[in-house]
Order: sequence, then structure tokens, then C-alpha cells
Amino acid sequence: MINVENKSFNLTTDPWIKVIEAGSNQEKKVSLIELFENAQDYRQLAGDMRSQDLAILRLLLAILTTVYLRVDATDHPYSWLDNPVEDDDEFDDGDDNSERDLLTTWQDLQQAGHFSSAVTQYLKDHTDDFNFFGDRPFYQVTATDYDALVPKNKQIAAGKGQVLVKQLNRRVSESANTPSIFAPKTGEAKSKLALDELVRWVITYQNYAGVTDKTKIETDEKFSNPAGWVYRLNPVFAKGNSLFKTLMLNLVLVNDWQDDVVYAAPKPVWEFKSVQAYIAHRKAQILPDNLPELYTAWSRILHIEWGTSGVRIFSAGVPMYGSENALIEPMTTWRFDKKTTEYRPAVKGLRSLGIAMWRNFGQYVNVRRADDVHEPGIVVWLRRLKHEKLIAADAPLILDNVALISDGNATSQSPAAEVADDMQLQTDVLFDQEDRWPVRIEEAITVTQTVGTDYYHFASDIGQIRNLDVRTFAGGMSAKFYDRLNEPFKEWLAGLSSDDDRDTKISQWKQQLERIVIATVDDVMQASSPRDIAGIAGKKGPLNIFTAKNHLMYNVRTHLDLKKGVTKTDGKSN
Repeated sequence: MINVENKSFNLTTDPWIKVIEAGSNQEKKVSLIELFENAQDYRQLAGDMRSQDLAILRLLLAILTTVYLRVDATDHPYSWLDNPVEDDDEFDDGDDNSERDLLTTWQDLQQAGHFSSAVTQYLKDHTDDFNFFGDRPFYQVTATDYDALVPKNKQIAAGKGQVLVKQLNRRVSESANTPSIFAPKTGEAKSKLALDELVRWVITYQNYAGVTDKTKIETDEKFSNPAGWVYRLNPVFAKGNSLFKTLMLNLVLVNDWQDDVVYAAPKPVWEFKSVQAYIAHRKAQILPDNLPELYTAWSRILHIEWGTSGVRIFSAGVPMYGSENALIEPMTTWRFDKKTTEYRPAVKGLRSLGIAMWRNFGQYVNVRRADDVHEPGIVVWLRRLKHEKLIAADAPLILDNVALISDGNATSQSPAAEVADDMQLQTDVLFDQEDRWPVRIEEAITVTQTVGTDYYHFASDIGQIRNLDVRTFAGGMSAKFYDRLNEPFKEWLAGLSSDDDRDTKISQWKQQLERIVIATVDDVMQASSPRDIAGIAGKKGPLNIFTAKNHLMYNVRTHLDLKKGVTKTDGKSN
């Protein structure tokens, strides 16, 4: 149940975004204008879940990108834009200073330490577009538009096509047919939201909608209801030590990762002439050529009917462009499909839930310059900032990964888990000009995962001795082993610098890895049973916990190859 007395709420001036204040470390709710005017004073977004924070971060970036692709840090229009006004942006092809001007804008904002007044002015000029009620409610459609876009038997009067509040809330995600047993709310509380919560969840739902709802807008060609765009990604973004720095690091003003890209006018969803115009554009299923449009893409038209006893939310699917080769998207890792020769987002599934970010290092950095690896656009952008000396060589860079994982059911794609991870490296290490560190890091990860395989075989032997389901048992032990590895490896990564002797650092990690293996095996030995000690007859002789351990330690020492020591060549060995 949502109580609304005066039906007045504007995202530009009313508080709805949760942040953490840097000074007090306390949570606070702020409006869009307050956030942009004081972003440097906030540590981070602090919404109801990390996926919600990402959805709101992309909305904030859509606003900033729209503004700073039109005006510089002093709020002056670029000379190469003939008409720097929405819907009329025209690029002067004869002026080749656009890229340099955009980088200068980024640099000036970074040095100022805050956003310019142009952002506030833009929001004031678009106050009506950010009204949650009114003639064109934010991220919604009116009853007239909804009825005009859906089949007659799905119109509001028929009462069909509703999505419940507790389904809109991605922490609950409960449909009318399937109760969410382990939700953080119970009973009627699942359907209760404050208005600011509803605003956040509407934005989140547009990004992370499943496919349980069957109502669709009318189109000439059939289409399946799509999942939200961000739901179909393996999101990655940069994190700074303040909200301002996080926004700046992800404020991509120059596209370096696609060939033959020219300036494209920013066009967030609210700048389309009307809902009808936006939906007509979406029916063509044309991939956006600008980030603000991509960041604000709808997966549904939503209409909210406000009543005295609560709300009814009507939802209808909108055709979505494909994610294949959608390389304009900067916030995802990619996987190359050899059959179709296309890049697809490397979406996480329940099976890859426990695989830490560092284990897929090669998806984030194209270590070998291979043709079948496409770096995330955000990584390419950060490399450009480093190349332009706009971020310090010794500055720490944190890559964040936040993914909402679906249940894998093609007919629902309901959220099953949320995964958040990060990876910190020094800028000069991640973007080593001679690629020595990235190559050595990838080699260290390969060795580490080889040792992980050795441990899996050890766990399989223990499972066989105990007459258990070997795959399930070994998988569980392997997951616990990697849980034990994750933090030490991340700390090792974060501690690397461009001045390090690479062989020495690699050797230090191998030694630590060996100690972790020994400690983990000792824990297993301490919990051994008489059956583990007695063992069974194996294919190559007696198999017990001692022979399994000896086999493991032999393989580990062979793969770590620590006896060779360190070979130094130039003080910064390859």
C-alpha cells in the first residue's frame, strides 16, 4: 500500500536518492539537484540493493553526459555544435576539436572538484519531465497513452497486465502465483512502499524487469517480452572514493572502443517529443547511438493508477534491440561467440555465482591483444584518461561488478541472487604501457586456477573415499577453497606497483598460495574420520586421506615451481 496525499513529487527537488554523507557517514535522502550540487560530499549511493544503485547511477550519468556533450565546464556551448539544444544538436564535421574539447571539459570538472551550474539549470529546465505525476509522469505513461499502445483487451478497464508492488520491488520479486518465502518483508508489508521507495523501484524495474508479465504493446511483428537491459549484462564500472569521483570516472565523453564513431546527439528518454514518439522509435529496435538513450532505455511502459486503498501498476513490454555486438554499451564484459562471430554480454548465471571477478581478469583487460576479446568500454575510457594524464599513474583504480542473477527459467527470469565484487589495481599496473604486468597477472591467475584444479581432485578423492556424490562434494570443497583465496589474491593485486620486481611479486604470491593450500588441507585432516584414514582400494593402489594429500602437495609444488627461485633481468623483470 502506498499513501499519497497531494500527488506531488518531483525528482529534481524532492528527496528520493539514498546516499552516505562522507563527513558523518550517515545515510541521507537527497533530490537530483541536491545530489549534483553536493556529490563531492557524499561517499556513495546507498539504495535498497546494489543493483538499484547501479540503475540510479546510470540515470545520473545519462543526465551528466547529456549536459557535458553540449556545454563545457564553464557552461559555454561547444563551438563545433551549431545548435547545442536538445533535438537540434548538429555537429560541424569541419571542426575536429570536439574530442579535445570534451577531454578538456572532463579535466576541468575533475580539477574543480564539483559539477558546474549547467547541470542544475538543465534539471530546472526539465522540471516537468522529472515529475512523478502530471501530464507526462517520469518513467511512466498516462492512461490515455497506455490504452493507445496496448491491445483493446489489455486496456486498463479490463484490469489485465498488472504488476504487483511486491513484484516491482526486486528484493521481494513476488508474483501473484508464487510466494517469495525468504523475502526481507512478510505478509502485507511486502506491498507497502513509501513514495521515494516506489520511485527508486520503478527506475530499477525498467532496468531489471523479468519476463513473467505477458502484456505487450501492439506491433506489426510479434516479439517476446524482453528482460531489462542491465539484467542482460555483466555490469562493470569504476568506483571512486566519493560519489563525485565515481560519477566522473564513469562519465564517458569520448568513445574510443568503437571504430568510426562520430558525435551523436544525446537523447535520454525524457527528451523524446512524446511517449508515442519514443515507442515508435523503439518499435524499430534500433540500437541507440548515444549513451543517455541507452542508459534510460525502458523495458516496459508502466502506468500507475492511484487509489485511496493503494495503487495498481499496469505493465506492457516494449521491443528491445539485441545485445549482440551492442558494443556502445561500456558497462559490461563480453564473450565472443565463435559460431556467429558476434560479441555477447558475458552474463553471469547461477552456475558461475561463486566465481570471483579476478578469475576472469582477461575479460576486463585484453592481455594478449586477442581478436576474440573485447574490453569493456569503461576500461578503454579509463586507459584513455591515464594516457592523457588525467588520472595519476599511481592512483588506485577500483572496478566494481554488480550483477542481479536470474533464476535461469526462460519463462520468468525472476531474480535469484545478487552478486557484488570488486578488483583494485594501481593505474600503472592495470595499464602497463609494455603490458608486462597484465601478462604476469594473467599468468599468476592461470597458475592459481591450476592449483585450484589440483585441490578439486583432492576433494574428489575425499568424496570417493567417503562414498559421496563426488561432483557435488568436490564442488562444495572447491568453492570454500576459492573463498579462502579471494581476499588474499585481491590484496596482492591491490599491492602491486609499476616499480615492483615482477618475478619477486609473483614468487611471493605463489608462496602465499602454497601456505593457503597447506592450511586448508590441514583443516580437512583435522576433521578426518576413521574411514578417511583406512581408505579404499583405488585404481592405482590404496586411496586414503594421506595418499590423497601427498598427491595434492606433489602436484601443487610441481605447478608452483618454487624451487627455481627468482630470475632478475633488469630490476623490473618480465
